[in-house]
Amino acid sequence: MSNAEAAVAAGRLARGLEPLHAQAYFAPEAEPRYAQAGLEQGHRMTYFGPRAAPMGAVGPSVVTATFYNFAPRLVADSIPRAWELASPANLLTARFDVADASLRRLLGDDAVGSAEMAQAAALARTAAEAVQAEGRPLAAGHLDVAWPAAPHVVLWHALSILREHRGDGHIALLTEAGLSGLEALITATATGTGFTIGFARASRGWTTAEWNDGVARLAERGLLEHAAPSDEAVTPVLTEAGAALRKRIENDTHRLGAAPWSVLGAERLGRLGEIGTTFSRTAMANGAFPAEGVFAARAKG
Repeated sequence: MSNAEAAVAAGRLARGLEPLHAQAYFAPEAEPRYAQAGLEQGHRMTYFGPRAAPMGAVGPSVVTATFYNFAPRLVADSIPRAWELASPANLLTARFDVADASLRRLLGDDAVGSAEMAQAAALARTAAEAVQAEGRPLAAGHLDVAWPAAPHVVLWHALSILREHRGDGHIALLTEAGLSGLEALITATATGTGFTIGFARASRGWTTAEWNDGVARLAERGLLEHAAPSDEAVTPVLTEAGAALRKRIENDTHRLGAAPWSVLGAERLGRLGEIGTTFSRTAMANGAFPAEGVFAARAKG
């Protein structure tokens, strides 16, 4: 297998296992637990605070920069107020509690306590501990968090580190391509494998006017087809150049994210994929995500 093929294989595995990590952001256990820690239930700070907590009590600009495709005002409505209500340390404890409870609900106690779970956790931790912090701010914050004890939470934390490492590299590529957070969101939506338009705008906090302005800018650059003015959010359509750019970014994201996975070697990587994909599919089948969103879109596509 060539280096390029190995990078693609690692990238596909990362995407295949991502639901095991990402489900915690949608879990019904999340908001009540974060409210118990001090955050306002029903407020977006229950997302921004816990995910940013590994970096410490950072300001809104840091969160906007590292999360990348959220409207800055949406972040500023939560950060730094979240730190006035709950310390990062308490939110880290709450995150692990949410991961524990949600994975038990989605996978069942037998799977959580299985030998396969212990093996997957050990393999994922090996890969996560190979992550290099340089230039990877979100991954670096997660690397400094003390490891939990339970294997299923170890797996979740390892996948969190690996996911943020991959995401940090992806953001570097988006920046190099001259795509703002909004423009990155629009072009990802246009691929048909990202968020639906409604979910993208609602979850990331962009107005219809801002969305359509972004579409117009991308059309001027030749990355999207020109669209007629509308009072509704325009459906973005990639041009040949736009599709090529998204493909290059995806391939380069695989390449930049491959190093920690590669320490496992082909056999152990395959075993992690075998176990983890089974767990991931079980979680998806048991309702890990809302009907609209990136994972639903992938399933349809």
